[in-house]
Amino acid sequence: MAHGAEHVYAVGNEGREVFWNAPYEAILFIFTAVALAIFAYGLYRRWQMWTAIGKPENRNDSVGERIKLLLLNGLLQLKTSKDPYPGILHGLIFFGFFVLIWGAAIDATQFHIGLPFFHGGFYLWFSLTMEIFGLAVLVGVVMALVRRYIEKPDRLGYKGEPDNTPDDAIVLVLIGGIIVTGFIVEALRIHVNYNVDGFTWETWSFAGFLLSKTLAGVGYDTTRTLHKILWWGHAFLALGFVAYIPYSRLVHIITTPANLYMQTLKPTGTLEPIRDFETAESFGVAKLEDFTWKQIFDSDACTRCGRCQDGCPAYLTGKPLSPKKLVQDIKKHWLERAPIVIAAKSAAKKSGQEPEIPEPEKALVGEVIELDELWACTNCMYCMENCPAAIEHVPKIVGMRQYKVLMEADFAPELQLTFRNMENNSNPWGIGAHLRGDWAKELGIKPLAEDPGVEYLFYVGCAGSFDDRGKKVSVAFAKILQAAGVSFGILGTEESCCGDSAMRGGNEYLYQAMAQANIEVMNGYGVKKIICTCPHGYNALKKDYPHFGGTYEVYHHTEILARLISEGKIQLKKPVPGVFTYHDSCFLGRYNNVYDQPRKALTAVPGLRLVEMERKLEKSFCCGAGGARMWMEEHGDRINTARAKQAVDAGAESIAVGCPFCLTMMSDGIKDLSKEDSMVAKDIAEIVWEAMGLEEEQPKEEATAEA
Repeated sequence: MAHGAEHVYAVGNEGREVFWNAPYEAILFIFTAVALAIFAYGLYRRWQMWTAIGKPENRNDSVGERIKLLLLNGLLQLKTSKDPYPGILHGLIFFGFFVLIWGAAIDATQFHIGLPFFHGGFYLWFSLTMEIFGLAVLVGVVMALVRRYIEKPDRLGYKGEPDNTPDDAIVLVLIGGIIVTGFIVEALRIHVNYNVDGFTWETWSFAGFLLSKTLAGVGYDTTRTLHKILWWGHAFLALGFVAYIPYSRLVHIITTPANLYMQTLKPTGTLEPIRDFETAESFGVAKLEDFTWKQIFDSDACTRCGRCQDGCPAYLTGKPLSPKKLVQDIKKHWLERAPIVIAAKSAAKKSGQEPEIPEPEKALVGEVIELDELWACTNCMYCMENCPAAIEHVPKIVGMRQYKVLMEADFAPELQLTFRNMENNSNPWGIGAHLRGDWAKELGIKPLAEDPGVEYLFYVGCAGSFDDRGKKVSVAFAKILQAAGVSFGILGTEESCCGDSAMRGGNEYLYQAMAQANIEVMNGYGVKKIICTCPHGYNALKKDYPHFGGTYEVYHHTEILARLISEGKIQLKKPVPGVFTYHDSCFLGRYNNVYDQPRKALTAVPGLRLVEMERKLEKSFCCGAGGARMWMEEHGDRINTARAKQAVDAGAESIAVGCPFCLTMMSDGIKDLSKEDSMVAKDIAEIVWEAMGLEEEQPKEEATAEA
């Protein structure tokens, strides 16, 4: 058997021995160039498709903030890691491959030009690191195979049907094949280096070293032949992986980080208003070309992980909507449409004429995306807030709704009634607008028309002004403010509907009319600070009104309650016994990150024990009323009933809420479960007012005054 320098490099050149049996640099260079050329062409074709369709949109502002988000959620995988099992398997593959790619680059550099530090202790730790991260990738691949082909969670499919494609299998086989062949090649090399030449440093490559023990008795010539075959097999797999990226789901290696960089920096849930009502020929999104290029690019960044679907209230209660499917349907339509557009533009460029682009075979709204899907969305933001690729589902849905409402007047009859009531009486119920301030008359609360010099405007909203249950919340909260000595007033009959349901229901024209009416009144009184009991009004006034010149400090009443309690301005002395659970309103929690204040207010109430539902905080389950769904019929299993059931399962006797929509929906859900005799839904303001115990003291004070 040959020995020593005939088949390995001398001791001190650690790392060069990796290439000892594959000296054909020119061939490797050629194949590498071919793989990179295939990759580059695929990326070029993808670039053509990304830029072929869609309106312009700038997503390169605030570069520093964007880089920060890319590092946190792209490199460090913070959002991906929130779900343990898939987060771990993806992290193992991602970080493992990330390190291995750099390791391969260092290895190649050492072989071709030499690195002065690549020996001794550095090389030993380098070898150990490569082993650990190589095994990490292999473990991640096995976990992925188990999850996708054995466990088969619903989020990876649709309605119980697996969503596995040949591409999914090819990707995992490629990654696993690269790692397995790499370890085998390493074991064959170590079999010579360690067992023949006695290079003791090879024990640091522990996986390959242990595997080499299985080769005892295999001769040098056989080892060399096997090594050469598998070395080239390993190289071809790695180069094939690179070439395959733009043509497979592996393209998310490029698109997902890009999407993370280009994610919206606007406040969560903000909808861009229609600004050209006077000149535009069409409103909303009727076809693919009506989306911005970034909205279309979203679909190519989607990894089909299903996290959006996993918490979508519509999907989980049997509705036809799946946020994942919606995005993938847009992608499929784009993949069919983009080559046609590119070809038409190319032909027009050659002929010097305007491009004649054929009409799509399918309508985006109604065929690619079915109407039942479009109207099932509650705008709860679970999909967007939990998407690790920063895909923006809700604006797409609202854009398509705008087209159906504003251009075709095609929407649910009950929503037509709601919009008509808003137009005529500025509230969804159609109750006379002159009654808006009646709830406050007995409390002595003055409208700003009588006393504009107050610190806060209490924007009551439609539910707090007209709904019988909502008016009780308004009264309770107003009494708390009065007891705490807070300076506040209301608009009374000058208040208009905030317009949230109109906006999210697609009637942007009606929303803007109501928003501008409110802003004109508020600015006329010089309003600076506003308190809302409805998260929908709170969100609209805080985030959407600034588009039209209405910029205010906006607070939700649970924020004010928590502050008044912590500052000692109200005393909670009467026990409110019972086991409560708090339902996180979507527009308060996910939209505005108000999670702690409601809980602080509740835990300050004596006698009250707070338990949490399984779905809480950013993963809370919607009540079903958002996105104008409050005013529409719901078919199939009811979302609010499912949420009430979750409260029952948590062992709660009562449900605490901070939203009039949630209050209605939870109360109805309790009735659906026939639990109204043992369970009740209450607003936090009602609970705090009860705990203050002032209702019982008032008759005594009145009697003393009379005496």
